[in-house]
Amino acid sequence: MAKEGSTGDQGAIDLRTKSLLSLAIALIIIVCGLALRRYGFQIGLPAFIVKYGGSLLWATMVFFLVSATLPRLDRRDAALIAAAVAILVELFRLVHTPWLDSFRLTTAGALLLGRIFSPWNMVAYGIGILLGVALDWLTFAKFVPRGTQSAS
Repeated sequence: MAKEGSTGDQGAIDLRTKSLLSLAIALIIIVCGLALRRYGFQIGLPAFIVKYGGSLLWATMVFFLVSATLPRLDRRDAALIAAAVAILVELFRLVHTPWLDSFRLTTAGALLLGRIFSPWNMVAYGIGILLGVALDWLTFAKFVPRGTQSAS
């Protein structure tokens, strides 16, 4: 299996394992985001936390999905791709067609695409991607030998 870092380094993590761990983290984030949206108001969280917390977690999930599908990327590049995806999805909310608006009214459409454009979502996405970078570092930094990963 391909290793991240130089070959023979003890403690290096193979790319398949990194992908699977990133995917597992993304799935945990999905569960947290769905729980926040489903139970946030019931447990008394403010609307601001429920709304933008969901957006923050969505962007964190995107970061880990990028990391899972492209495990050779360093954190900075994964964050840039995740940011591009998040911004494009937000800008896509400005596009309106009857079938697209109908899809956005479904639960799946609301969770995947959102319903209404908001520049504040982009702020939440940025914070969520930074959270993803931090979680990635906490999860994987000990597995990558020093000097083999770019500064990110």
